[in-house]
This record gives sequence, C-alpha cells and structure tokens, in this order.
Amino acid sequence: MASAFDESDFVDRDFQAGQRVVSAPTAGRVSDRPDTREELENRVSETHRRLQELKRAQEQLERERASLEEVRRRRAEYQMGREEMLQHLTRGVGLLAEAEFAARRDAEQLAKSLADLRDAEGKVHALNDQSWSEASYNEDLTRALTTLENARMEWNSAQLKWPILSESAKSDDEAKSVPDPAGGGPLASLSLLQLGKVGLGLTWPLVLMGLVALVVWLVVLFNG
Repeated sequence: MASAFDESDFVDRDFQAGQRVVSAPTAGRVSDRPDTREELENRVSETHRRLQELKRAQEQLERERASLEEVRRRRAEYQMGREEMLQHLTRGVGLLAEAEFAARRDAEQLAKSLADLRDAEGKVHALNDQSWSEASYNEDLTRALTTLENARMEWNSAQLKWPILSESAKSDDEAKSVPDPAGGGPLASLSLLQLGKVGLGLTWPLVLMGLVALVVWLVVLFNG
C-alpha cells in the first residue's frame, strides 16, 4: 500500500533551480581587473569617433532644420502673396470692367451725338436762300427756320451731354472779348507823328489852363 504522503510535495523546485544557477560558473564573466592602456586608448578613440558621428548628425539635422524653415517661410510668403494679389486683381478686374462698360456706353453715346451733329451740319449747309422762289418763299423760309431750330436743339443737347463743347464755346467767347495787343485798337495804324498830334490835341487844354493859372498867380503876387 502506497504511503498517503509523497515527499516530492514538500520540495521547492524553484529554490533548487535558483541554487543551481548560483552555483554554476558564469560563462564569459567580465574580469574585475583594470583596463590596460591600449584598451583605454581604444575606448577613447571609439568615444571620439562616436562624438564626431553625433556632431556630423547634428550638423545634418541643423541643415535640414534650416532648409525646412526656409521652405516654411517661402510657403507662408506664397500664401500671403497669393491672397494679396487675388484681392488686388479681383478688385482691379471689377473696377476696369465697370470703367470699360462706362467708356463703351459713353463711346456709343458720343458716336450718336457726333452723327446727329453731322446730320444737322449737313442740313444747315444745304440751306440756300438764293434758290428760294418768290412763290414759295414763305414755305422755304419756314422750313429753313425749322431746320435751324432742330440744329439748335441738337447743339444744346450735345452741350449738355459733353462739357467739352461748352468749354470750347466759352473759350471762343473769351478770346473774342479780349483785345489783341499786337494789332488791335484804333491807334495801332497811326504813325509816330500822328500819335504826337493826337497827344498834343488831348493835352493842350491842360497846358492852357496851367498858363492862365500861372498868369493869375503872378498878377496877384505883384499887386499884393
């Protein structure tokens, strides 16, 4: 009959495994002896090499960072410039389109006014009172006056639409009202002798009055 208790139930297998690991010799265990001079130089050289590699990597990263910063700056400049130019160009296109429409409308109206004035001018030029017969004189005169009235209406309408016509007429009136200093005036055609005679004729009454006053003053002076 087998025993009710098995001895293997009281054995700590994990503890035994740990004991075996501790008691077993460590493979490849690093010795506690100090490094030799050659080993120290090798380690210094390796450390210096790694530092150089890290420095080169840092410089490469700095260059990449600077490149990325430049790309970001140019990208921002592009976006701002694009938005700014879109605003300017959109506004400019709108203003010029409106100005073009107004100019085309004014050009059409100007062409119509020009055609009307030319038509009126031709009709006025065609008037010839020498060809009117005695029998139809009143009718011809009425038609001529109607033609002139229509031409005057066309002229007044054109002056209201186009200020340049009013300015031109005003300039012509001012030029007619200003005398010409080079050739105008009734005395411009007189010779020097004739001008002297005219001046003497204008001043001799004053000279005569001065002589009379001088004689009276001398008479009063001597009698006093």
